[in-house]
Amino acid sequence: MASELEHECPKCEETQSFYRAAATELHLGLKTKWYCPECGYGFIRIDGDISSAASA
Repeated sequence: MASELEHECPKCEETQSFYRAAATELHLGLKTKWYCPECGYGFIRIDGDISSAASA
């Protein structure tokens, strides 16, 4: 799994390179925490399909 992800940051209001902070295997799939080094905004993805970024 990559340790870097291009994603839209709602705080920076532009696309940023997010970095993987942690990853854990759950019964739902791989839970990965991503953060923006520019502003500290973070979100969680589970198996690449479920994301907390959509609720922000």
